[in-house]
Parts: sequence; C-alpha cells; structure tokens
Amino acid sequence: MSFSSEVKEELAKRIGSSRHCQLAELAAIISSAGYIEIKDGIATALYLQTDNQLVVRKFFTLIKKAFNIGNGISSSAHDNKPVIDDVGLIDSCLKAIKMIDGDGRIRDINEGTNPIVTRNSCCKRAFIRDSFLCLGSISDPNKGYHLEFVCDYEAEATFLQELIESFDIEARIVRRKKYYVLYIKEGAGIVDLLNIMEAPVSLMNLENLRIVKEMRNSINRRVNCEVANITKTVNAATKQIEDITYIRDHYGFNKLQESLREMAEIRLEHPDATLLELGKFLDPPVGKSGVNHRLRKLSELADKLRS
Repeated sequence: MSFSSEVKEELAKRIGSSRHCQLAELAAIISSAGYIEIKDGIATALYLQTDNQLVVRKFFTLIKKAFNIGNGISSSAHDNKPVIDDVGLIDSCLKAIKMIDGDGRIRDINEGTNPIVTRNSCCKRAFIRDSFLCLGSISDPNKGYHLEFVCDYEAEATFLQELIESFDIEARIVRRKKYYVLYIKEGAGIVDLLNIMEAPVSLMNLENLRIVKEMRNSINRRVNCEVANITKTVNAATKQIEDITYIRDHYGFNKLQESLREMAEIRLEHPDATLLELGKFLDPPVGKSGVNHRLRKLSELADKLRS
C-alpha cells in the first residue's frame, strides 16, 4: 500500500464528534465528489462521482450520524455511482451545509463552499480532511515531499488554499490542463497539514522518515566536506613539493634565506603533514600563518624561475 493510501485509510476512520464538524465533512465530500440532479428547482438526486469506497462509506456514515438516521437511507446506484434519491433527506442535507440559500436557490457546486460551514477552526480541519480524502495525494516520502489537491474548479482550489493558509501553511495553486492543483512541497508544511487533518500515525511515520533522511544527508554533507578539504590539502601539498623540488634542482637551497631553506627541507621531509604540523617541526616553531607565508614565498620564487 502506498503512503498516500495509508494516509487516506487513516483519515477515512476519523469522523468529527460534533455535528457542525460532520456537516463540514459532508460539505467537503459533496463539493469534491458530488453531483446534484435538479428538476423544477428541486434537488431530486445526489450522486457521488467516485470509485473510492473509503469516500462512499464515510459519506453514508456521516449522513447517518449528522441526521440521526438508522439504516434506512433511501439510496441506489446509477452507472455504478452511489445515489441518494430521498428528496426530503437531500433537502435537509443541502440546507444544513448551506448549499440552499435563504430564498431556496440551490448553490452550484462550482461556486465553491459557503464559508459559514467552516467558520470554526475544528470545521476547517474537518473540511480539509475530507477534501484530501476525495481530491488529495501525497508522494512517497522516501523519494520527495509533495502533497496536492486536484480540483475541478478554481473557486474550490482557492477556498481550500485559504483554509490551509489560515493555519500558517504555505500552499500554491497551479493550472494543470483542465484542473487547478493546490500543492505543498515543504516537508514541514506537509507534517503540519497531517496534524491539522488529524492523522497522527501517518504524521509519525513521515517524521521518522524525515529524521532518517536528514541524518543521512547531514552525514553525506560532512563526508563530502571532509573529502573536499582533504583533496584541497593534498593538491596544495603536491604543488608545494613540486615548487620546492624545482627550486632545489634549478636554483639550489644554498641561495635561499635561512627561514625559506629550512621550510623547504621540512616540507620535503614531511610531504603529508598539515601546515600546523609543519610549523611544529621548525626551530623555533612557527604558527600556521607563518608556515603558509613561507610556502607562498617559495611558490612565488618557483614561478619566477619557470618564467
């Protein structure tokens, strides 16, 4: 099972304890996957256009809880899509989630959700949770961090973006063919969103993977840094020895100042030593900057001799 599927399995089991949160979840499912059939200004059927059985089961569970219904929901299937055809229940449901205005007008799904449904912070969480269940996906954390909602309508994507950003999480919208994709790419933002949607198990799994990845990356950075430093030191030492050998063969150490002659001899005797170690071999000992200064003088001399 993919990580995205695991997250949805967890979210499908999470149902708000308050009726207003349950209505927010119903609003999210209907706006994301619903289709309302209207005849003569009356909603006669409510379809769920999804193949995800997690969404279907949760939708009917929410209907039963929010409207205190037993097992006798009048429903059927049309083109393999679940449908509620109880006009009274549909009317109650749409009024409860503010999809029927005060004047009786049925709000079109592409107009977006009425903000009244998510005025409470807990209802915002509930709405985001079931929107992800219907529209969301998350990449394998081992490969990268990417969470997105694929929306049919711009108003739908914008509404979700506002809800998510109300929790101080940055989310962006991009047009992908005919869809509006709301996405989060930062690992920290995805972790925060899982917390908001109340998916603690998935959150911990993601955090554990993030910790392992960050430790691995930190180790790799240190190793790369050490390798780079060693390479730099070896290259510098090789160049110094080449310069000193050239001076010895084409100029002679006897013509050098005493300090430079001693430095040249010590470097040839200790080709693998660091600048700090070379300084300790001199008499009297010299610091790292002093050693570097003498070696630079020798290098300048070698360059003059070559030219």
